[in-house]
Amino acid sequence: MDRLSAMETFVAVVEAGSFSAGARRLDVGQPAVSKSIAQLEDRLGVRLLIRSTRGLTPTEAGQQFYERARRAIEEADEAELAARGSAAGLSGRLRVCAAVTFARINLIPRMREFLDAHPDLNVDVILDDRNIDLLEAGIDVALRMGTLGDSSMTARKIAQSGRFVLGTPAYFGAHGTPKTPADLLEHEAIIYDQRGGGSGWSFRRGSSETAVAVSGRMRVSAAEGVRAAVLAGMGVAVASEWMFAPELASGEVKAVLKEWSLPPVDLWAVFPTGRMASAKARAFVQFVEHVLGTSYDAAHVRARAAPAATARRRAR
Repeated sequence: MDRLSAMETFVAVVEAGSFSAGARRLDVGQPAVSKSIAQLEDRLGVRLLIRSTRGLTPTEAGQQFYERARRAIEEADEAELAARGSAAGLSGRLRVCAAVTFARINLIPRMREFLDAHPDLNVDVILDDRNIDLLEAGIDVALRMGTLGDSSMTARKIAQSGRFVLGTPAYFGAHGTPKTPADLLEHEAIIYDQRGGGSGWSFRRGSSETAVAVSGRMRVSAAEGVRAAVLAGMGVAVASEWMFAPELASGEVKAVLKEWSLPPVDLWAVFPTGRMASAKARAFVQFVEHVLGTSYDAAHVRARAAPAATARRRAR
């Protein structure tokens, strides 16, 4: 039995939560995965997994083996990269996850640069506005926005963007341009109906703070819908520069109340629970920082260098 291969199979099964999901992650048949785990348990002389209708749960011995096996795999990967030298390219498969609109506008058009820099690397980009389970989906790194809560996930803030009240020139020509936040009460708001959105918009100017409860007949659960409604001239919305970058540059959409500031939006690189960031994931995060740092005005978005230590957070 190849010990490292057996470790990789066991770690994949634990993180995916089932033999079938682990097999898909490894791109092998489920019988091969089941046989590998059975042989591993026979060799170790202990039961590593408890099988139930809810899936698989590591035993105490299985959890201890998982933690050490995961570290051994990560160290083996890093050792190979070190042996190849810094000039060697990354290889294998990298799975990343990001919000649909953010990735479509800001990342996908630039991904050729990343792929050209690493010709032996395959990248799976999972576009999803939801907070999917990173372990179950086999995600190496996710890009998530907003305020994060505490958890065992490892996350690092990598960029920040300003947020604005946005609408089309045609809409403002027909309904007037708001001069103060209170004027928004007379406007049709397109409300992003997700955590971090809502109808309560808070503004600051110097030492003054004010909040308005806007109203509108359109509530949308995905950023793509907010974009479509704004571009159709249906009202105003609060959004980050990332979300309307092409239209802000072309003048198809304009920001109003710019003397008032809204809370900015943070971008986080989030790594699966208990897992060290792989060299591939770190390279991708550096690429994202580069893309955002070269694409936007520094007054509106700041790509941040990696701190010495990461923070433990939960992405929303």
